[in-house]
Amino acid sequence: MSGAPLAPLERVRHEILSACPRLVPTELPLADALGCVTVDEVVAVHDVPPFANTAMDGYAVRAVDTACAPVELRVIGLVAAGAAAQCAVGAGEAARIMTGAPIPAGADAVVMVERTRPSADASTVTIETTALPGDHVRRAGDDLAAGQVVMEAGTTLRPAHLGLLASVGVSDVRVSPRARVGVLSTGDELVSGAAALGPGQIRDANRPVLLALLAESGCHGVDLGMAPDKEAIIARVVDQALGDCDALLVTGGVSVGDFDYVKSVIDKLEKSWWWQVAVRPAKPLAVGVRSGKPVFGLPGNPVSSMVSFELFARPALRRMMGHSDVLRPEVEAIADEAFARRPDGKLHLIRVVATWGDDGRLHVRSAGGQASHILSAMAAANALALVPDGPGIDVGGRVKVMLLNP
Repeated sequence: MSGAPLAPLERVRHEILSACPRLVPTELPLADALGCVTVDEVVAVHDVPPFANTAMDGYAVRAVDTACAPVELRVIGLVAAGAAAQCAVGAGEAARIMTGAPIPAGADAVVMVERTRPSADASTVTIETTALPGDHVRRAGDDLAAGQVVMEAGTTLRPAHLGLLASVGVSDVRVSPRARVGVLSTGDELVSGAAALGPGQIRDANRPVLLALLAESGCHGVDLGMAPDKEAIIARVVDQALGDCDALLVTGGVSVGDFDYVKSVIDKLEKSWWWQVAVRPAKPLAVGVRSGKPVFGLPGNPVSSMVSFELFARPALRRMMGHSDVLRPEVEAIADEAFARRPDGKLHLIRVVATWGDDGRLHVRSAGGQASHILSAMAAANALALVPDGPGIDVGGRVKVMLLNP
């Protein structure tokens, strides 16, 4: 099994995405829907704004009366926001008006207060500038007309989208829900938190990292703790967690060692795959599915676990949540240092720091040590340089990079 042929990255990702169905839609209050993807088209049930109103504090006038400005007009009343206009503007008249208030009948323009001089008793006002019809008037339906499509199905809801939905009276929206994803670390060597380390023990970094990546990806992470290298215990945790979660991330135990029980547990699910993927780091990957819920067996080394999440788990989870843009953006950059390597049939993912140069191009340099246990370099990186099989990239060469913090 250790000599299994390497599987191309794109083929592996395609098989995983094909095996992960979209989550059942749910209805959420707007306050809880940020980052979710809409399921249905939303249509405006009324104009936005619903009536013509003023964009400025000032005076509502007939534009024709200001043609020979400065001109003095008689003030017939005050129109405040939140109430109907109780006056109509006739020839030689003006109405004091506040921002957002409805335009009174007869008026077709607003002159901002800074361009006016009211009399001492406010019974008249001098208009100091010529107004044109429509000045500072927000017409009914300027933003949206009744019957207009407000939002297409498949829209990822950003803050402005939530405001737009609220403006047409939507308080709850049908979306693909956030995936509940359990995170389990396995290994007899693991210790959590600040507990004292015994011989051969290390602290578990994978759960904090993966739970944070899940939150960043729009998922709801569920901390399942740690399990020892015992197949029965791992199987029990996986079985129980699948009753509550939409997917699981399990780290460690997916290679070909004597104690790699995660792979054995995944093999017993309804469907399962095990690959030696043609990438470095993150070569071993086990994936299983039960009742449409994927279980990802990620490598135990923290950098490998993160890279495997980015390449496979994150795209699948985002697909399940209805996103169409499931992959991190990839762009071309200039190598400010050589990325040397030897041909081995794999795509190397180099942890790099990407910055914009004075030439307007993206430049990358190594973030530090590239071994799969060196988490400090991954913490310093904001991108992965995708160095194809071959001799590597020379200084000044072009290289494709995956942006982790675009």
